[in-house]
Amino acid sequence: MDQNLLLFTLFQFAFFYPMVMAFFWMSGGLYYYFRRERKSRPRNDPPPLEQYPFASLLIPCHNEADNLEDTLGAALAQRYPDFEVIAINDGSKDDTGARLDAMAAIHPRLRVIHLDRNLGKANALRMGALAARSEYLICIDGDAMLEEHAMHWLVWHLTSGPRVGAVTGNPRIRNRSTLLGRLQVAEFSSIIGMIKRTQRVYGRIFTISGVIAAFRRTALHRVGYWADDMITEDIDISWRLQLDSWDVRYEPNALCFILMPETLKGLWQQRLRWAQGGVEVLLRHGSALFRWRQRRMWGVLLEYIFSVCWAYIMLMIMLLWVLGKFIPMPPQLYIATLLPQWHGVILALTCLLQFASSLIIDRQYETHVGRSYFWVIWYPMAYWLINLTTTVVALPKTLFKRRGKRAIWTSPDRGLR
Repeated sequence: MDQNLLLFTLFQFAFFYPMVMAFFWMSGGLYYYFRRERKSRPRNDPPPLEQYPFASLLIPCHNEADNLEDTLGAALAQRYPDFEVIAINDGSKDDTGARLDAMAAIHPRLRVIHLDRNLGKANALRMGALAARSEYLICIDGDAMLEEHAMHWLVWHLTSGPRVGAVTGNPRIRNRSTLLGRLQVAEFSSIIGMIKRTQRVYGRIFTISGVIAAFRRTALHRVGYWADDMITEDIDISWRLQLDSWDVRYEPNALCFILMPETLKGLWQQRLRWAQGGVEVLLRHGSALFRWRQRRMWGVLLEYIFSVCWAYIMLMIMLLWVLGKFIPMPPQLYIATLLPQWHGVILALTCLLQFASSLIIDRQYETHVGRSYFWVIWYPMAYWLINLTTTVVALPKTLFKRRGKRAIWTSPDRGLR
């Protein structure tokens, strides 16, 4: 291929990729909405079950003393007739263990497992699953607050067919006191929610939301439960279940209110961990996707590979711009400016259209979600920039990571409160 043509193609890809993906997610999300959501039952009136099987709610905790009252209060208030709550204290250094024991003495549904050292979320979930008395396991984080009907919606999916291995819920942002918090409200609605809906349309989901997910114990047992050497156990278990031909679903009515980073450092650490998790899963399971029987995973694989390619092409464009400031560059390599011009305006308008589409879908889950959309004018640049940088950093960091190292807890940024 001619060098000039190759460069032209790369530059065009850098421009068109975000726009094409935005329209792809919009069309998939709206198709899912009009086909499955628009006429579905209200969130507070989930479909009745012929039987209400016993369910287990697992909550791994590490230094969660400040959040236990909210999290366990919402968990124990589920509008579901027969369930237990299992809290796993994974080597906490604060008084998480003492608070859990005090709450267990009051609430008969609550059981507590104490692990003597920090062995990571995957191990804590495995211990909880082995101790659970149910085939149906709902897993949430130690700072998450379940909406009162969430368990019912998740169990309904698991009981609807024998091949349903997991269901991911709909995380919503609790903390909105800063610009970063408000931007993430828009992100979870217009980006993450739309992506989940679109991926569900073509049959495979890149990752369940680890903060709220339900599993069939039989499916987990077949794939060996959660891997304790993966930095993002939720992405890994999603891929392994689907590679084993289990159905993974998305249920937007299963709401879970979560705390998210509201500092740049916290947001960077979180998104870098997510990016590393994607690379780890690709390295571990990528070769298995080239079999014909795994063809339904090809869409997820291509979507991820294109996102990595886009990040490195954008890095190349930025480097060419910097070099052009110091040395003479050939005309085809000269980048005059990185500031948005006419193509930047088109991308911004496309993103705003995506936000408007998500507002149509999401207003049924949060009445006043539109208030946070005032801030989305900043979001296109923030979202693509942080995805670009974390992807660029995550790939070499993961490639040179020592294999087999256990992924243990680190206390994340939970926002300004």
